Amino acid sequence: MNKKIPVGVLAATGTVGQRFVEQLANHPWFEVVVVTGSERTVGRPYGEGANWKLAGRPPENVANLIVQPTEPGLAAQVLFSGLPTPEAKELEPAFAKAGHIVLTNASPYRMDPYVPLLIPEINPNHIGIIPHQREKYGWEGYIVANANCSTTSVVLPMQILHQAVGLDTAVIVTMQAISGAGYPGVASMDILGNIIPYIGGEDAKVESEPRKLCGTFADGEIQMADFVVSAQTNRVPVFDGHLGSVSVKLKQPLSPADAIALFQNWQPPAMCGDLPSMPNPVLIYRPEEDRPQPRLDRDAGNGLAWTVGKVRTCPVNDIRFLALAHNTLRGAASGSILNAELLVTQGFITA
Repeated sequence: MNKKIPVGVLAATGTVGQRFVEQLANHPWFEVVVVTGSERTVGRPYGEGANWKLAGRPPENVANLIVQPTEPGLAAQVLFSGLPTPEAKELEPAFAKAGHIVLTNASPYRMDPYVPLLIPEINPNHIGIIPHQREKYGWEGYIVANANCSTTSVVLPMQILHQAVGLDTAVIVTMQAISGAGYPGVASMDILGNIIPYIGGEDAKVESEPRKLCGTFADGEIQMADFVVSAQTNRVPVFDGHLGSVSVKLKQPLSPADAIALFQNWQPPAMCGDLPSMPNPVLIYRPEEDRPQPRLDRDAGNGLAWTVGKVRTCPVNDIRFLALAHNTLRGAASGSILNAELLVTQGFITA
């Protein structure tokens, strides 16, 4: 690419926004030229206004940018949104209507039938819904959503099994890191030495989003996959990395050895081959009895790889396994950046 594509970060001073800034700092295709923030930070240099919670300091090429109000008309067509849910619900359509391309980490439009809920390795052809979205809503721009971080941690192995033999049902129990709650997150007196078996709205997301991600796009519509999911989500005292325990009932018989072979031999779709952030391998199978573990496996593939282990026969369903992904990278900022890379290669974003 001869010239980098200028991009902006909405809510750049927040937890997800800081991850966007960090991951975009030296990106080969994108350059951050605008950042937005709250009234407290607007008009100040980003390096002064951001209460930086990541390692080191804000990247120099962003630290001197003046924080702008979160309003359409920013000096970048492509916007990565770290907006909280209420603001995202109101503002992201306004940006799309004004011609901006919004890659959102927020939840309001994930299940919109015209918005692709995108993970490039799982459903890259779902971007075909974008022209229908623009026509339906009369937008010059469009919105692309990435999945909930807990959904992301388990959905790739589910899709591999679904494509191979078909899923009938899935029972999912998540063990989710505290960083998924943002900053300051969960009170220390609540989470230390404890597990909180409730994350507002999370069970429903894990039950619905995999069906859209694993669905099919045809004739201008995304058809939901026909399996059923039961989920129980939990917050655990781990800093980063969501771990999911999954038990699936399959439509065709499959042994644990054959399931492991599917995971080990799986390759991402061909159209993902030129994405600069794509990890290699995308899925790592760990044969050890005590893996995956968040502390040991969350950073695999620069935080973009899935780690799967403990594939066994399930005495209730058919197959059970554990799956892990980094929630603030693959499940948030880096996942959205990978989505943007796919949109570039497919001509939906141009320099």
